[in-house]
Amino acid sequence: MRHRDSNEAVEEAQLGGAAPVDLNLLRTFLTVYRTGSFTAAARLLGLSQPTVTTQIRTLERQLDRELFQRLARGVAPAPYADELAARIVEPLDALATVAGAGGSADVHPAEPVHLAGPAELLTHRVMPTLAPLVDKGVRLRITPGLTEPLLEELRAGRYDLVLSTYRPRGRALASVPLVDEEFVLVTAPAWAERIGGPARLAADGPAALHGVPLVAYAEDVPIVRRYWRHVFGRRLTRQPAVTMPDLNAVKAAVAGGTGFSVLPRYLCSAELSSGALVLLHDPDDPPINTGFLVQRPGSSGNPHVALVRDHLLETTRDG
Repeated sequence: MRHRDSNEAVEEAQLGGAAPVDLNLLRTFLTVYRTGSFTAAARLLGLSQPTVTTQIRTLERQLDRELFQRLARGVAPAPYADELAARIVEPLDALATVAGAGGSADVHPAEPVHLAGPAELLTHRVMPTLAPLVDKGVRLRITPGLTEPLLEELRAGRYDLVLSTYRPRGRALASVPLVDEEFVLVTAPAWAERIGGPARLAADGPAALHGVPLVAYAEDVPIVRRYWRHVFGRRLTRQPAVTMPDLNAVKAAVAGGTGFSVLPRYLCSAELSSGALVLLHDPDDPPINTGFLVQRPGSSGNPHVALVRDHLLETTRDG
């Protein structure tokens, strides 16, 4: 019995074996589907944008189906595109893994995986887990940054995976819950003793912190405002004494005696254990923020992207 090759598997997955379709058209479709942009797909494929547009229109004519809805910025997959991508992604990626860009996978190793996210999550939850991936030959290019611009660059094809502090809206990006961040109210031991410690806060509420400087990530203190609303049921009215757009720096300032702040528990667990920081409040229902692992729909043509994604889902969720 003759075994099907990857080309036949792609054709059968796409059209039920009824008619062959040019693999180049399918590759272009899958790249546009993943990047959400004709421009980004053209850059990744080494083609001009008009060529990508022509190939997609040709495929749409052959299938007699619309594949993408044109948006002000980029494109969104039409309903049939989701079905088509699901049917061709495995055989097409298998073909890419075996053949590479133009020959042996040994001659053309997988491209680096571009991963981005908040510096604190990357530093404390991701970087310590990477050794097994690197040992397998995975190359990583990691970029810290703020969620919103990182998601925009993910849509444009700049990154393969992004750790996001919120679930992106719409169908242009696929996301899965990755990690829960619990937020805690902390200060240095000297300030805790001065205000009467957690017992005083439990009795008097946030009024116990009157006169203690607030150290925050940003001028609008989003993390502290959320804690106040969720835990104390009231609006935060005070202004920060110090702001620094780096939670590690906020932690260092608080531990050094500058004042109080609200931080993710994972970020300051060592300091809480050692006594360098004091937990001022321990509510039964602390504020929790869910972080998401986000990528463009479908699996990447780079097989190492799936390896990194699965590794993060396993190790970070367990952490």
